[in-house]
Order: sequence, then structure tokens, then C-alpha cells
Amino acid sequence: MKCGVVTFPGSNCDQDCYHVLKSVMGQSTDMIFHKDTFFDDDFDLIVLPGGFSYGDYLRPGAIARFSPVMKSVKKAAKIGKLVLGICNGFQILVEANLLPGALLKNIDLKFHCHDVYIKVMNNDSPFTALYEKGEVVKMNIAHADGNYYADNETLDELEQNSQIVFCYCDERGEINENSNPNGSVKNIAGICNVEGNILGLMPHPERCSEEILGSADGKRIFESIITYFERRYACDSRN
Repeated sequence: MKCGVVTFPGSNCDQDCYHVLKSVMGQSTDMIFHKDTFFDDDFDLIVLPGGFSYGDYLRPGAIARFSPVMKSVKKAAKIGKLVLGICNGFQILVEANLLPGALLKNIDLKFHCHDVYIKVMNNDSPFTALYEKGEVVKMNIAHADGNYYADNETLDELEQNSQIVFCYCDERGEINENSNPNGSVKNIAGICNVEGNILGLMPHPERCSEEILGSADGKRIFESIITYFERRYACDSRN
């Protein structure tokens, strides 16, 4: 599997993503500069990492969406390549209209940096296949603009199409107001597109992929991706 991690001005989690993919997961991984473009078949997985791209001017992700690299990201996504947007990467995906909805200021207008519990709502995707549906996992958040919003029509579509992948919950898996760190509608922490090859989430799985950091619950996102490609390549070789 060939992975690419995009670096925007202001990205600060790109090296973490690179480390996990290359050193922890053992995958071929390159950094992609925001001014560069790439061919459709250069990468199987493209990661848009966390940080403050372009200083979060205008809105988080609002300027990054116009970076030259995003033309390549959109083309790759269109032909089914996997795209993972983490935190600021999720914000960029929304601004680029690769995922629906918007990410607003946290409801208390504060920056939140702490561990949260999230519930796996959909494990029928390349990103979550190694989780159990309904499983509660612990990951870290670090954002000021993670308040997911969508209108009622869009929310209905997300639910009907099983596009809600993760929701904030408590340790027992209860989805309630007290377990919602930012005001996200329906406690949404992560969503995918209809086709399932684009995932955006506010929690940081790359910060939770080694036990030494306190949790390895995020590692299974990357393991799921690897398993997806291993099975696909095995199927292709048989055909």
C-alpha cells in the first residue's frame, strides 16, 4: 500500500501521521507538499492531517481547499482512492465539498484538548472494518472548531446512507449531551461519503496508535485500511 500525507502551511500532525503509517504500520509513505500535484495511481491512501492550515484564516480549511494538491486529491477520491481527513483534514474535506455539512466553533468557544470516547456507528467501511459496530473506543481531540453541523435534510441522508461513522459517547457507550465536547449535532464525531472511500473525523487516531501513548484504539483505523487493500489485491490476483 502506498500512502501520501499532505503538508499544508500550518499542518502540525503531518509528521505524526507519517510516523504511524511508515514506522508503526510499516507502509510505504511519502509526504506531499501542498503546492504539488500527483497522478491518480501514485497513492492508495491520501491523508489530510490535523493542524491549522494557512493559520485557519477565514475559516479552518477555507484556504487549504484551493491548494494545488487538492485538485489531485479530488481526482483520486473520484476514482475510489481512500482519503482520510483528521481534524483540520476533516475541515478541509468539508470546505472542499468532499463531505457534507460544516464544522463550526465549539459551542463553548473554547479549545478542547483531551481524550474522548467515541462509538463506532458503521463498521462496514475500509476504515472501520476491524471494529465492532457499537464498540466504544478512546481517542484524543484537539480543536476549537469541531462542532459538526448539517441541516435536517442532510442529516436524514447521512443516517439513511449509514454515513455517520463515529459519535461522541460516554464510557458506557451512551450518546448524550454530557459526552458531547463541542456541540456537534447528534454527537457526530466522524462521517464518510456515500461511496465510503472518504472519511473525516475530528478525533486523532494517529495519536492513539501506540500503547505507550495511553491508547492504541486509533490503530485499527490504519489496520482496517491495510486489510482492505490486502484483500483487494488478493482478489485482483485471483482474477
